[in-house]
Amino acid sequence: MTSVNVPGLAPWRDAARTTEERVESLLADLTLEEKVAQLGSVWVQSDEPGNVAPLQDRFTVADGMEERLRYGLGHLTRVYGTAPVSPAEGAARLRSMQEQVMAANRHGIPAIAHEECLTGFATYGATAYPTPLAWAATFDPGLIERMAAAIGADLRAAGVHQGLSPVLDVVRDYRWGRVEETLGEDPYLVGQLGAAYVRGLEGAGVIATLKHFAGYAASRAARNQAPVSIGPRELADVILPPFETALREGGARSVMNSYADVDGVPVGANPHLLRGVLREEWGFDGTVVADYWSIPFLASMHGVAEDLPDAGAVAMLAGIDVELPETHGYGEHLVGHVRAGRVDETLVDDAVRRVLRQKIELGLLDAAPDAPDGDLAPDPAPDLAPDLAPDLDLNPDLALNPDLDLNPDLDPELDLDSARNRRLATAVAERSIVLLGNTGRVLPLAPATTARIAVIGPCADDPRTLLGCYAFPNHVLDRYPEHGTGLPIPSVRERLAAEFPHAELRYALGADVTGEDASGIAPAAELAAGCDLAVLFVGDRAGLFGGGTSGEGCDAADLRLPGLQPDLVEAVLATGTPTVLVVVSGRPYALGAYKERVAAAIQAFFPGVEGGAALAGVLSGRVNPSGRLPVQIPAAPAINPSTYLQPPLGRKAEGITVLDPTPAYAFGHGLSYADIEYVSMTTDRTDHPVDGTIEVSVTVRNAGDRPAEEVVQLYASDPVAQVARPAVQLVGFARVCLPPGRSRTVVFDVPADALSYTGVELRRIVEPGLITLAAGPSADEPPLRQDVRLTGATRVLRGPRRLTTKARLLED
Repeated sequence: MTSVNVPGLAPWRDAARTTEERVESLLADLTLEEKVAQLGSVWVQSDEPGNVAPLQDRFTVADGMEERLRYGLGHLTRVYGTAPVSPAEGAARLRSMQEQVMAANRHGIPAIAHEECLTGFATYGATAYPTPLAWAATFDPGLIERMAAAIGADLRAAGVHQGLSPVLDVVRDYRWGRVEETLGEDPYLVGQLGAAYVRGLEGAGVIATLKHFAGYAASRAARNQAPVSIGPRELADVILPPFETALREGGARSVMNSYADVDGVPVGANPHLLRGVLREEWGFDGTVVADYWSIPFLASMHGVAEDLPDAGAVAMLAGIDVELPETHGYGEHLVGHVRAGRVDETLVDDAVRRVLRQKIELGLLDAAPDAPDGDLAPDPAPDLAPDLAPDLDLNPDLALNPDLDLNPDLDPELDLDSARNRRLATAVAERSIVLLGNTGRVLPLAPATTARIAVIGPCADDPRTLLGCYAFPNHVLDRYPEHGTGLPIPSVRERLAAEFPHAELRYALGADVTGEDASGIAPAAELAAGCDLAVLFVGDRAGLFGGGTSGEGCDAADLRLPGLQPDLVEAVLATGTPTVLVVVSGRPYALGAYKERVAAAIQAFFPGVEGGAALAGVLSGRVNPSGRLPVQIPAAPAINPSTYLQPPLGRKAEGITVLDPTPAYAFGHGLSYADIEYVSMTTDRTDHPVDGTIEVSVTVRNAGDRPAEEVVQLYASDPVAQVARPAVQLVGFARVCLPPGRSRTVVFDVPADALSYTGVELRRIVEPGLITLAAGPSADEPPLRQDVRLTGATRVLRGPRRLTTKARLLED
């Protein structure tokens, strides 16, 4: 929108001025109460029982909207995502609430509307994409960026300004319930995929929010919100890099704090992390938003604040800008702290500057070019259904700006489950499925097969087992059973029937995901015994706070398949019928007991609404599997391998301990229906300066008779360093399309910065000495190796560093 200078137009409404001029003009015109109001939020919650956020039922707000909006508002919380409303109903509700917000404050400032978007826009009828752990299994940043752009376009079209995603917690213990929400266990992979998602969302005009800064996934015993015992080196080298990458290379404009305490200090009360690392070291100038009720938790759960008012002061001093999802610790309490001198008003001003800057960037403070005065407010929400709210009580002194076009292609009948979305969901699902093993060579099954196939297991015929815990059908609709799933989600069983029209498919549940009813196991085994092949679908059903086997608050005691599913697997294997084991889950489960006994094994991490078709396509060979493991698959349920990033003492140690943490399937592992050969690996030279770039060329060949996509992975080892270093660590990867019989060469440009680490003095350094680079299909003994030597004096990294290994494909 082109703006012109208009006589009488308030400077902060004038889009012709710089953003900083507008911010300072408005800030100077706000009272202390009005400034603090911009740091608060309102959540109009559903009356239905059940929580979609921790302890939600304990934080009801008695005050009416008029009192809560008296001085303005920073955020509106989950207007779409709290109860099942259509896009038109949600838009009308958002419009009504925004009009109340603008009418209640003297400047007519709208609120930022935020929603969850972990597996797509978390609202009724919106596409439920594969879960983030499945994104990570694609090893395909470009695809994830396109998916995020589509999610962002839907959010923006619905009038939503900020999305609470992506989760950049690095997995440290597979028992943690929120493993499904993560991008895996390697900080480089997490950072690359996270930055790609951020670019897509931000490119669509939606503020991306990085979660959960920092250390949340490293909790003791994998318990949700438990204390984190972690050293500064592990924090710096494993936990923080993905956030730095997503900020510097993704452009995220918001960060959400972790609930956990790190070495005894809750992150919401930790100025070293929120002000020191984020702002002083990384130069972050966006907003830090509180995870839901993390400010009250400083008093009620952490005991670092005396009460709610005290918690507000502690959080502001630490560096939290905006309190979500409701205003409990800020508001009048924060005003009182400023007036009493406990909190310097300049801290409040800085936080408000950041909020106002984002509102200006979002167009929320622009006036129409022909505005007659300075108090006009723009239209903060699209009018998808004007007839749904014809009697809104508009303030006659405020006029909506009809020229503010938040989405020029807005369809009055907004489709949040469009054909575009479904195509993207299909692509991510297909590229995320991992073929773990195919020793029996039973796969792929010919689509024209007439075999008798036993389809068994709790994940075969339940569409919700394809979805993560933040997908709306599992997140909210379990409280509204009359709404079903809210959108079409074909089950695996349905898709198998379509994929194999000539086969004789016989179905048995066998056992539920959870529960103690074993009555279906024997009939399922009997069914398998009478068939030519058994395809056994086991795994998780996601939920919240104990309502599932995976998801927030659904932590596991060990890594056995949930419920009686291990008994079901054993009963089917005992029949002798060749069995394909398909695990559809939110975390990796221990499969070592089955690895040598199944004919084939497949891992799918909650593949979304099109997951059934993707799995059927992999089984038939219509889809040549190309997913790779972003987490290891453990061998034993009670011996946690603690992820692949281990120094030598963290790996198998004969003569030292009888416990063997070697996984059943390594990080990065995944097969296809083609034979891929790693042919050669070269470097541009053997000596490289500690501030240089190492050029590594890796040639791979498709020795099979069908097209394939190979994920070429590059690892580095630092055999002699100041501190114990991982035996291998991912430093680069690339997806390569390989026609049958063809070879391709990938060139990686590895910055020496990628070989940096935190030394004994807790400074990030690049050290001279020998480095071993290795390329292969997984972290397990990559077949190609090349030694290089870094030369020069030890280099201390200060300020921005090179975070990405660029990859390019040589022309044939």
